[in-house]
Amino acid sequence: MFTDTICAISTPYGEGALSLLRLSGPKAISIANRVFVSKDLSSVKSHTIHYGKLIDNKSNELIDEVMVSVMKAPKTFTAEDVVEITCHGGLYVTKTVLELLLNNGARLAEPGEFTKRAFLNGRIDLPQAESVMDIIKAKTDASLKMAGQGISGGVSRLINSLKEKLIDIIGKVEVNIDYPEYDDVEVLTDDILKPLIFNLLRQIDSILEKSETGLIMKEGINTAIIGRPNVGKSSLLNLLLEEDKAIVTEVAGTTRDLVEGYINVKGLLLKLVDTAGIRATSDVVEKIGIDKSYTAIDKADLVILMLDYSSPLTREDKALMKRINDKNHIIVVNKIDLNKEIKLIGRPDYVLISTTERTGIDNLKDIILDRAGVSSYKKDLTYLSNVRQITKLKEARLSIKDALTSTQDSMPVDIISIDLQNAYFLLNEILGIQSTDLIIDELFSKFCLGK
Repeated sequence: MFTDTICAISTPYGEGALSLLRLSGPKAISIANRVFVSKDLSSVKSHTIHYGKLIDNKSNELIDEVMVSVMKAPKTFTAEDVVEITCHGGLYVTKTVLELLLNNGARLAEPGEFTKRAFLNGRIDLPQAESVMDIIKAKTDASLKMAGQGISGGVSRLINSLKEKLIDIIGKVEVNIDYPEYDDVEVLTDDILKPLIFNLLRQIDSILEKSETGLIMKEGINTAIIGRPNVGKSSLLNLLLEEDKAIVTEVAGTTRDLVEGYINVKGLLLKLVDTAGIRATSDVVEKIGIDKSYTAIDKADLVILMLDYSSPLTREDKALMKRINDKNHIIVVNKIDLNKEIKLIGRPDYVLISTTERTGIDNLKDIILDRAGVSSYKKDLTYLSNVRQITKLKEARLSIKDALTSTQDSMPVDIISIDLQNAYFLLNEILGIQSTDLIIDELFSKFCLGK
């Protein structure tokens, strides 16, 4: 399909032991052969590695001693001829090797172009391509496993299973439309269509429920730690991150801006945001920090409100409790190592901790998992892996639901067929079938160079 040969640096650009550069396309082997003088790469077997010298074929100067891997089409990642050159990892030598390949006929690859070629050449489907990037970006064991399931075709099998059930229903409808005069053709009554469509909807709902949980496991949950000054917000942040990220003092109003950090809580990625203590103040800078705290509350998926065990509830405490009442939240009462002064009448759902004595933290982590809805996630992590896939499946579900409504309203079967065929088209879009060039370009532009 492609007539040009692309190349890029596939390892992070910087100083290191080794760097890897990749060529893919019809001239990959011939371009590498021009600068690799130790062996004729055109005559070697596929999927072999060769040691030798790389030279500038214009000045005849030695560039580096390298290892060259030769992989011939179609059994490669891109289904094209692929050559990978492993050189020493210095900035200058890596850049020099790249320029050498470009000067000999290769074109610099666009972000994600290797994976894009694998998709367009039929080597992988779109969910598998997206899972490649998910593996690179994985920050937890669960997100890595989900990406692995995607690459191995788990998501695709899930969608193809839905397609098979849907095409069976469409086939029954279409036969009834085209050949209504045949006595042996199954007559599609409401009693026949309704159960078929209803069962398909139930299966989709199950997939969507798991996938929403899977999305949380993959992308994490935005968590804001809020409270009035000196209740221990920064201390909790530091404890959870296991580093002194935020400044902790006894002076109220020390935290003036948002302090962020990431933590892996038993497989769930949390983006923690320590906010400025909320109180009435005349300090202009502190007021800005407090405004940011309110913004963080609004944006958070989960809010941790911290209270002081050794202090009665204040007006600020009560105002914050009211503000987060409709949000997913956890009330954490800190300083249980001190004398109790707080009274939380009618609020049995709070968590007791001591950041000073480091007690109650494991219990808090368990409750965070529970509030995030992932405390009992399935070990089978074959879920839809991103918002695009989930959105398309929701749209397909809506079309199937419209078809169900049409059967309930005794609409003609050709009307029902339109909704079912639209759902089938949307399922194909999840797999990258019938996707427009614009959509494909947008998806792969988010990949890193060399992938």
